[in-house]
Amino acid sequence: MNILLAVDGSAYTKKMLAYLATHEELVAGSHEYTVLTVQTPLPARARAALGKEVVDKYHAEEAEKIMAPVCKFLARHGVQVKRSVKLGPVGETIAKVADTGKFDLLVMGSHGHGAIATLVMGSVTTQVLAHSKVPVLLVR
Repeated sequence: MNILLAVDGSAYTKKMLAYLATHEELVAGSHEYTVLTVQTPLPARARAALGKEVVDKYHAEEAEKIMAPVCKFLARHGVQVKRSVKLGPVGETIAKVADTGKFDLLVMGSHGHGAIATLVMGSVTTQVLAHSKVPVLLVR
């Protein structure tokens, strides 16, 4: 199975990893894993003022802060992963990567807001569910 793990470095990512670690069928050696983090691009004015090199370095450092602990945790459980970092609207980008990458399953942590909070605030999870054709496993 080709599994996409969407991570953001939050406590919900940690809960998702703990869930994976306790479910042997999800951390089987026969699966392929890609760890994805999506960052919102800096505003155009900030990018222009800082320059491409500084902005690229910023995004690379932020991605590494998120990816390093996740990949280290998975390696301790014998899971080899590919890394993917994308820029864009988070929910839509996760769904697009899941669909175009021919993944069989998308796993992500969720804040678990109630229906009213989601309606008012919106949600990355809601966006992913609305846009992705890939089955999604949400861990709260």
